[in-house]
Order: sequence, then structure tokens, then C-alpha cells
Amino acid sequence: MSAHSTRPTPVATAVGRTGPGTGPAGPAAATSLGTAFTTATGTSTFTAAGTFTAAGPAAYRRLGEVLPALRVRCAPPRSGRGWLAGADLVARPAALRELISHDARQGLARYGRPLRPDVAAGIGLHRFVWPAALLFTLPWFLERRVPLLAPGDIAVRRRTGELTVRPGAFLCLPDDPAAPGPAPLPTAVLAAVPAPPPPGARAVPDEAALATGLRSALADFLTPVLDAFRPEVRRGPRTLWAMATDAVVEGLWYAGGLLGEEERARTELAALFAPGASGASEQPEPRAARPAPECAPFTPGAGFTAPASGGTERSDRCRASCCLVYTARAEAMCTGCPRVARG
Repeated sequence: MSAHSTRPTPVATAVGRTGPGTGPAGPAAATSLGTAFTTATGTSTFTAAGTFTAAGPAAYRRLGEVLPALRVRCAPPRSGRGWLAGADLVARPAALRELISHDARQGLARYGRPLRPDVAAGIGLHRFVWPAALLFTLPWFLERRVPLLAPGDIAVRRRTGELTVRPGAFLCLPDDPAAPGPAPLPTAVLAAVPAPPPPGARAVPDEAALATGLRSALADFLTPVLDAFRPEVRRGPRTLWAMATDAVVEGLWYAGGLLGEEERARTELAALFAPGASGASEQPEPRAARPAPECAPFTPGAGFTAPASGGTERSDRCRASCCLVYTARAEAMCTGCPRVARG
């Protein structure tokens, strides 16, 4: 089955499968980051024996073969000439507002009326997290490697849809050629990886530990990003993490379809964000007594439902958050929106 047969060219928001040009602002966002990138790798790291010791470049290159408009370059972060370094994004409110203003201008052009400031900020958050999360999830999905990245390791250029990433340390399985030795990191160590970690591979015991490492790496990366966006989006942490969960899931789901592996992407995303142990008693426990889901701080559950059929507009994923784009145009509401009642 070809990639195109599982995921057609991005269409209107109503289909509920949000790709780079769909989602909160629809396909008119063709020049925003997250619109699609042409993947190009600048540098790769090899050992003296020729073992590939970076996580990501090969995965980004493979994505570029099926999504030629998406440009990811392995290079140091850039600034100036339209580039916004991730370090500036989380440290300088003025830089963040400039990024959001890009989506506000596009919203005005698309809907013919200004977006509410918080709605424009929410769309800006989605369009930043969607491609940034792929820097983590795609190597995990294709290579079983998890890059350990901080916001300071990336830069974005919204006008042209470019992104740079500086590869460094990564997690891998014990049988990975780059694994440092027979003794893998204990799972408990994943929650205490020093920041920034020194470069190189770090083996974890098994697939479950690698998934834990992926969630931890994503959470570490996204925490300062969500903190920076929060005053602009004007929503609490729980809603922000729901928005982040949607962007992470939809990005890899979309990419998996392009790569001809949509069903595997759905299966692995469902497992990645499974609620886990949340109280086995038949009697409801007080909220304070319930253990946190294993995927915290992400919203539990990837949200997949039975696939749509019969040409209906029913989504086969229910989002964890609402982008509020209907405030600009009522008919623009996604069918995957949690506000939409479905029988």
C-alpha cells in the first residue's frame, strides 16, 4: 500500500486528520512551520568504525522523500533573517509574540476577520509543537532512537517552513549498533537525565523503557515551551498539555500515513499514551488518591476511534483539546473536536 493511499493530500479541517496544512487554521497555512518540510541533513556523526551515532537524520531524510515540502536540517540553531532560535522562543516574550503574529496574519487572510489573540496563540502553539515533536517521535518510530533535545537545540523560520536541529545525546535499545555497552541505563534514571546531556548513545533496557524515555524527553522539551505560551494562550496547564498531546499524536499519525505505516503509527501511539494504572478498585477513589497515569503530563489516551467509513465526515480521532477556530468561522469546527457530539 502506498503512502498516498493511506494519507491523501491534506484537505479541509473537517476530515479530522490534521496534517501540516490542516488542523486549526486549515490548508491556507501553507507557509507556516508545520506546513510540511523538505528534509535535508547537514551533518551526520559516525564513529571510527563507521557506526551511525546520531538519532534523527536518517528518519528526517526518509520523511522528506514522502513529504518534499518539509525542510529539517541538522545544524546549529540560527537567528536573524527570519530565524527564531528555540532559546529565544522560551526566554523572550517579544520573540514569541512575533511568531504568534505570523498565524494571526494568516488567520485574518483566511477568515476575513481577526482571530482572538488567544486563538492565534493556540494555533501558533500547535504549529510549533507539531513539527518539533516529530524531531523526537519520528526517530523513535523508524529507528528506535530518542533524541534528547532542548529548545536551545532547534531554530525555526516560519516564513519559509524551515527547521534546524542540533543532534546530540539519544536513547537507544541495547542491540542498537551505537549502544555504549552491555549495561543499559536503569529505567529510573530516565527521569533524571542531566540537562543538557553529553553527546552519545545511552542504552535503555527494553521497548517499554524507550517509550518512557520518549515521553520524558518530550515533556522536558515542551515544559518551557508551554510555560512561554501560557500567558498568550490564556489556558491552564491541563489544557496546554492536552493541546501538546494532540500535536504530538497528529504529527506522527500523519507522517505514518505518508510512510505507508498508518496502522502501526496508530497502534504505537495508542500504547505510548495509554492511561496505564489509574486505580483498579471497582469503587471510585477520591481524586487525590488516584495514581497519575503513566503518560503524565500528557493527556491519557491517543483518542483514536473506529475509522470513518462510507464517505462520512466523522473523524477517526477525537482530539483532547479544542483549537477554538470556530470563533472565527463557525463552520470551520473540526469533526474531531471534543465539542462535537457524535453518536
